[in-house]
Amino acid sequence: MTQSPHTAANLPADTTIPSGSVGIVSPEFISFDEPLHLVSGKVLPRYELAVETYGTLNADRSNAVLVCHALNASHHVAGMSADNPKDVGWWDNMVGPGKALDTDRFFVIGVNNIGSCFGSTGPASINPDTGKPWGAAFPMLTVQDWVHAQARLADYLGIKKFAAVMGGSLGGMQALGWSIICPDRVGHCIVIASTPRLSAQNIGFNEVARRAIITDPDFHGGDYYAHNKVPRRGLSLARMVGHITYLSDDDMATKFGRTQRAPAEGGDFHYGYDVEFEVESYLRYQGEKFSTYFDANTYLLITRALDYFDPARHHDGNLARALSHVNAGFLLVSFTTDWRFPPERSREIVEALLENKLPVTYAEIDAPHGHDAFLLDDRRYHAVVQGYYDQIARELGLPERAKTTGVLAA
Repeated sequence: MTQSPHTAANLPADTTIPSGSVGIVSPEFISFDEPLHLVSGKVLPRYELAVETYGTLNADRSNAVLVCHALNASHHVAGMSADNPKDVGWWDNMVGPGKALDTDRFFVIGVNNIGSCFGSTGPASINPDTGKPWGAAFPMLTVQDWVHAQARLADYLGIKKFAAVMGGSLGGMQALGWSIICPDRVGHCIVIASTPRLSAQNIGFNEVARRAIITDPDFHGGDYYAHNKVPRRGLSLARMVGHITYLSDDDMATKFGRTQRAPAEGGDFHYGYDVEFEVESYLRYQGEKFSTYFDANTYLLITRALDYFDPARHHDGNLARALSHVNAGFLLVSFTTDWRFPPERSREIVEALLENKLPVTYAEIDAPHGHDAFLLDDRRYHAVVQGYYDQIARELGLPERAKTTGVLAA
């Protein structure tokens, strides 16, 4: 295995570091030459992971926390990117000095999943057998494959057991997967706004998004790199579909209602199909922006990995049986208006854990923001997570939290 540091660009002279930030961060790119045998039966001959770390690993390497990312996120969990200080980590409100996941006490690891498009080996990477981008030939992936790849990273860092593995949405599935696949390597499992499996409706949303991409004329069967094309229209539509499902009806009503842009002169409406309502403008903007930075093949791979995840599948649908060998303590958090991964899915996990007499804490937060609530600043939600990490810190004998920091002390 080899490791190469990221070279940071020069930062603007007026760059300031906000209080509670981990500061300016750069990823490391860690190469693994040992083949990774995938659940599909395929083999990835070698791969690279993009990784960021925050805080300090203690002498006995007991304070490490792995943060698993959702569909369109990455290893950049917290802090300000060295290449662009305006690029702030996707969970920066959760991770940092004195925050709920306190980097003054814990060593936090963010890793980009294989198959993604933010630095780890994925469809746009070069296939060593052909010298060309993998494209559509990149093998299918599962949550289990990500766990196995991340376990090798833990070995590389000398971490035998994580204090916690944490994630929201797809990241929560990975955290749950860690507790099942590597039960002796996880002290605590923190699953937020997630599910033990996708509903038929969720699989249906994913299929609509995939068809939007696959039927884009610029997709070229997944080998659009060779044609110097990007299926932007398909990616944009996929993101629009997804974005609608991440928000609640109340949240969309509050943000947009039925607000129109200026109507045509002399009338109440434009009577056409261009952007007229503010919600249309917002969705088009989000879709078009997404199509400029996300890889279409990555979208297909990750949504299919979401579809495949079902720990109970090989246990006659019995989730309790699937969790029977788990050793971790659990925190689960759900949000009342999350209709993509509703609270009843989290409660299903809670019930299966209790059936196995495993320690579990569950919080159901009454929040209006839908699925995206797990990314936002809700004081009650962050207080629950902070309190749980305080418990972990006491178990490990880590230093006390600074009295003047953290959401509980605010």
